[in-house]
Amino acid sequence: MKQNIYLNKLVLGFSLCTIALINLQYSYAQNPAPGSVQTKRILLMNGRVHVGNGTVIENGAVGFSKGVFDLVADATTIRIDRTAYDTIIDVSGRDIYPGLIAMNTVLGLNEIEAVRATNDVAETGMMNPSVRSIIAYNTDSKVIPTVRSNGVLMAQIVPKPSGASPALSGQSSVVVLDAWNYEDAAYATDNGLHLHWPNMRIYRSDEPGGEEKQRTAADRNINELRKLFTEAKAYSNEPKPSEKNIHLESMKGLFNGQKKLYIHCNTAKEIIAAVAFSKDFGLKIVLVGAREALSVSNLLKENAIPVVVVETHRLPATSDEAIDLPYVFPYLLKQTGISFAISVPEFWQVRTLAYQAGTGAAYGLSKEEALESITLSPARIMGIDKTTGSIEVGKNATLIVCKGDVLDMRSSEVLRAYIVGRSVDIDNIQSQLNRKFRGKYQLPVR
Repeated sequence: MKQNIYLNKLVLGFSLCTIALINLQYSYAQNPAPGSVQTKRILLMNGRVHVGNGTVIENGAVGFSKGVFDLVADATTIRIDRTAYDTIIDVSGRDIYPGLIAMNTVLGLNEIEAVRATNDVAETGMMNPSVRSIIAYNTDSKVIPTVRSNGVLMAQIVPKPSGASPALSGQSSVVVLDAWNYEDAAYATDNGLHLHWPNMRIYRSDEPGGEEKQRTAADRNINELRKLFTEAKAYSNEPKPSEKNIHLESMKGLFNGQKKLYIHCNTAKEIIAAVAFSKDFGLKIVLVGAREALSVSNLLKENAIPVVVVETHRLPATSDEAIDLPYVFPYLLKQTGISFAISVPEFWQVRTLAYQAGTGAAYGLSKEEALESITLSPARIMGIDKTTGSIEVGKNATLIVCKGDVLDMRSSEVLRAYIVGRSVDIDNIQSQLNRKFRGKYQLPVR
């Protein structure tokens, strides 16, 4: 008994010390204040403009006012009325890109992995279609500026399941990564529902009937999902339900086309079952992961189902998988005609998004195709491409100005960032620490 009390005190003391150290670490560092609404017209001149749809303007002019692009042109072929702009910035020798868009991340829902109190990524239980990630999104996260400074300006915030599949983990929203609170951050709210498909891989078992038990469990899980979606579809057909069900209410958008169902699965068997499931209920789906998508490429093309690639910087998933398949996977999807976007899971890892796309460029994709996979393609998949994802007149002015190639970790340096026309401060805690300690040892700041 005394030993248990001692251990409890030790654990409590360790937790308090951990929280104290975290507070001390952050006490001297403040997140930059969100940018103010654009009031002056801005013109960027003489930069290389990567539109995001495969087009490159070598000597471009990009103008925007009230948060919207009003000029995207070749500066060498048109006459520009410079007097129409309040601020003209010469970006000669620099590259202009659309703001990068991160899909399938818990950025803003997780702060420090080792401290449970800072993790708000999952809800208790497995079937939680009514869970909304947006209300848990923390705009004051110290991680967000470190991601933003690498050019990621928008993200799809996705709730995770609390246990093994199958699970309906909840609804995702698209946010901009510069805001005072989650209401300001919301760009497209609750526009996706995330289903983690039952595991259908059958493992060898020494237990009598062990493999058959696995098949039975998989069939039972799928039947439970069918029952839930059947109820949800019937509920959606009722104009005025006699009793409101918040779970089924949140699934209505799946059946009228307002929401997409993101199905997280990997094996060919799971993909085939997920596609058949979606066709039975008339759902718009996106596959997340889908590592064996190439085995069923015709099925995905015929049904126009896009894939969210989860990392190119990973090890092979199985012993017989080619060692370079994760790197060449986006190129092979492109060759087979499957729409895709490249993503990075979790939260702080999202800062490597551009470099993961760059690996795709090193293994078959052109650089503009790789850029599209983290800008316009995610916007298309999430249904927000009419207003963002590329540098085109009429779209929101969300862009970065970069020294070097944004896809290359050796040369990339984001110099300026704008979100819907608002100038964004790209400073962060890591840059502050760099300046602090290089100053201490009288070293030049890099």
